[in-house]
Amino acid sequence: MSQAEPTSDSAPFFSSDSEAEGPDDQPAVQTEEPASGVSRVRALLTVLILCYINLLNYMDRFTVAGVLPDIEHYFGIDDGKSGLLQTVFICSYMFLAPFFGYLGDRYNRKFIMSFGITFWSAVTLASSYTPKEHFWALLLTRGLVGVGEASYSTIAPTIIADLYVKEKRTNMLSIFYFAIPVGSGLGYIVGSQVSNIAKDWHWALRVTPALGLIAVLLLLFVVKEPKRGAIEARPEHQLHQTSWLVDLQDLSKNCSFILSTFGFTAVAFVTGSLALWAPTFLFRAAVFTGEREPCVEAHCASSDSLIFGAITCVTGILGVATGVQVSRQLRTRTPRADPLVCAAGLLLSAPFLYLAIVFAQASTIATYVFIFFGNTFLSMNWAIVADILLYVVVPTRRSTAEALQIVVSHLLGDAGSPYLIGVVSDSLRKNDSFLWQFRSLQLSLLLCSFVAVIGGGFFLATALFIERDRERAENYVHADDEPIVVPKSGRSTRVPVSSVLI
Repeated sequence: MSQAEPTSDSAPFFSSDSEAEGPDDQPAVQTEEPASGVSRVRALLTVLILCYINLLNYMDRFTVAGVLPDIEHYFGIDDGKSGLLQTVFICSYMFLAPFFGYLGDRYNRKFIMSFGITFWSAVTLASSYTPKEHFWALLLTRGLVGVGEASYSTIAPTIIADLYVKEKRTNMLSIFYFAIPVGSGLGYIVGSQVSNIAKDWHWALRVTPALGLIAVLLLLFVVKEPKRGAIEARPEHQLHQTSWLVDLQDLSKNCSFILSTFGFTAVAFVTGSLALWAPTFLFRAAVFTGEREPCVEAHCASSDSLIFGAITCVTGILGVATGVQVSRQLRTRTPRADPLVCAAGLLLSAPFLYLAIVFAQASTIATYVFIFFGNTFLSMNWAIVADILLYVVVPTRRSTAEALQIVVSHLLGDAGSPYLIGVVSDSLRKNDSFLWQFRSLQLSLLLCSFVAVIGGGFFLATALFIERDRERAENYVHADDEPIVVPKSGRSTRVPVSSVLI
């Protein structure tokens, strides 16, 4: 297809007019050089490095959830304050995302990400030394971690978009988004097991900073900044940088972007709630049924975090791979395949999550089985939602679009959902018995199933506009390059300005 082929926009940088004159093999080899300016091997290495950093990102994010019972016991806090640990992180991450999105569309993305990862690693390490009397210090440092992660999450997918197109882009994004469930699962596993070995939850927060330093070195010395949009440029038009307000106005009219963002908000709400509270909920269920002793020492039992982390890793890989494969097969039948697969994932996850929560006190095995299927269907969305954004938004606005999606999905999703679940749980609890510690959290988590159904509705609505918005993005012409009328064979024809002003 034309998007994958070298175009006249990139040709002058690699060859001259001799390309069209001689049959030599050498110019032909030169035209194989990607328009992005990054070799195939280096592009693959870049994706793998970004995947590694994304894995660290989510591993760091959910390490706290893996040791949450220990933290609650250490600081003597209730469910509402526990939920704040995730909320303050998401809020700082969310509000700074547009700022880094703006920078990412205009400046060197590699250096922005390197700064962010260095900052987040340093703050995470500092949070591991929080004294018992200063819970506010842990909240502050978790909030600052969001600053570093915002600089990475808004930018990394746009680099992949500038390295690959079409099916290759989808494949590379699926590799990149495998890191979300795998990293999340490793966060539970590493957090709980390091805490178990050291008999101190503080050590769980000292793993990712060292790995973050390796990530910075790889970014600086291996990754090369690709040319924005060059791999998608076409002879008939150029890509132009526009002001941030113009970008926002254009994105606000993009129905597929808006609706898919609201659908992804439901995914964020559910995953944010389960990510923080599921291990604690399973632990309380085991205490209520007598399968486990209550947390009365400095170190709590960690098997629930370990099992939930393993399930998260496996279901994440299975869900992302299944979602991408089903979408690829359906694309041959309908161009609306992507939003339909996302809708199906959410709608199918809702009943399984409901059953997992309801059956928690009756059967531990049944609960884990339902969680397995619910998480698998929920994970089908990750890579596909990212791909939708990238092909319905023009290259020069993608970092801004990523930032806006982060803001909306987290503002209405996982920024408040962990805290909301905690507050509802506290309000429903009639006393501090093991029964009501479990029952109140169980009732509050049922909200996740209903939100999943609403999210499925948003993705079904996205399917109505996806063809139109994709075509607009692929044929985008900047206002300064609007077609003008010129005479041609006695008649008028409309051609782009860039085809005339050479």
